[in-house]
Amino acid sequence: MEKERLEQDNMEKEQFECPVGQFFGCLRKGLGPKSQFRRHLYKSKVEFLKAIRSLIDERIEELEKRAEAPQKKAVKVEVE
Repeated sequence: MEKERLEQDNMEKEQFECPVGQFFGCLRKGLGPKSQFRRHLYKSKVEFLKAIRSLIDERIEELEKRAEAPQKKAVKVEVE
């Protein structure tokens, strides 16, 4: 009888727990200073910044090439 009551209590608790709340609860547990989650998050920040840097570097190279390209000069054409 006691076992059935405990199972019923557990079922009622599960029914009232919000999945979003459960997710954020797990997230909070994973935010410890030495957690694997935090290490991955830090590395992803670094990778994101490196990606932005590569875009900036490509744009700089493109602009420098444009500046180095010889300017086309107008050619005088005789008209009959």
